Amino acid sequence: MKSWIKFISDYKSYLKIERGLSVNSVENYCFDVRRLVEYLDNNAIEVSPLVIDEEIIQQFVYHIASELNPRTRARIISGLKSFFNYLIFEDYRKDTPMELIEVPKIGRKLPDTLSTSEIDALIGAVEMNKRDKEDRSQGERNRAMLETLYSCGLRVSELVTLKLSDLYFDEGFIKITGKGNKQRFVPIGSFTQKYINIYIEAERNKLTIQKGHEDTLFLNRRGKSLTRAMIFTIIKDLAKKIGLTKTISPHTFRHSFATHLLENGADLRSIQLMMGHESITTTEIYMHIDRKFLSNVLNTYHPRR
Repeated sequence: MKSWIKFISDYKSYLKIERGLSVNSVENYCFDVRRLVEYLDNNAIEVSPLVIDEEIIQQFVYHIASELNPRTRARIISGLKSFFNYLIFEDYRKDTPMELIEVPKIGRKLPDTLSTSEIDALIGAVEMNKRDKEDRSQGERNRAMLETLYSCGLRVSELVTLKLSDLYFDEGFIKITGKGNKQRFVPIGSFTQKYINIYIEAERNKLTIQKGHEDTLFLNRRGKSLTRAMIFTIIKDLAKKIGLTKTISPHTFRHSFATHLLENGADLRSIQLMMGHESITTTEIYMHIDRKFLSNVLNTYHPRR
């Protein structure tokens, strides 16, 4: 399987350099190809990526159908299509073995959202008055992080990489580096600015910051960047504390940001720009969340109401 290793390595460089994808996206694309290689290895199928045909790919698809849900299978098939299209792009192949491979039909999953009262309860559950100095500093940070997640509609990866030099509070914006290293400016309200400033002045400035993390906004108690997993844990613990039964994650705050904007009259194009969606089709999923809201819009604004 040495030939696969070489081509996956080259593909990884292509995704990173030519397409400018994030580290997480690159790893996910390569993982999809490695699933196929693992199947070939387990079944003693010796075949190069340059000559593998549709029949073998179809066998692999049948194999994963018994193990994975349709959404995961669709993602793997999409990843393989991208890999073989890369081989064609680089003139390694003339055709793709994925051409007739069908993607399983999946329903469009509507994102979970939180009400404003649930968001207030989660942020309110952050303990700010503990006697322990370290726990109190984490509280200042966690409150500022959750306010930023919800008020600016950030992805968790965008939150943990947010820098001090990205804060343009005088102009009322923060600069976000999103998927594919694409940058956008997102408005930030004075309420959220206040809590970020409290965290910086009261807690962050007292940390011993490790080399290479001097410009990172949100830090752990050792003066290093937070991980995505840490943000998940913080939110799960807060949900448990207030008895919230919904399954939530940092992304739930992002979904709630978009939903609440739409419900309060924001247009899709503005929401798209703030969220950094490449296509407005992605943003349109929020149009399906609240049918009652859409009916109210029609009854309020249509001349034949």
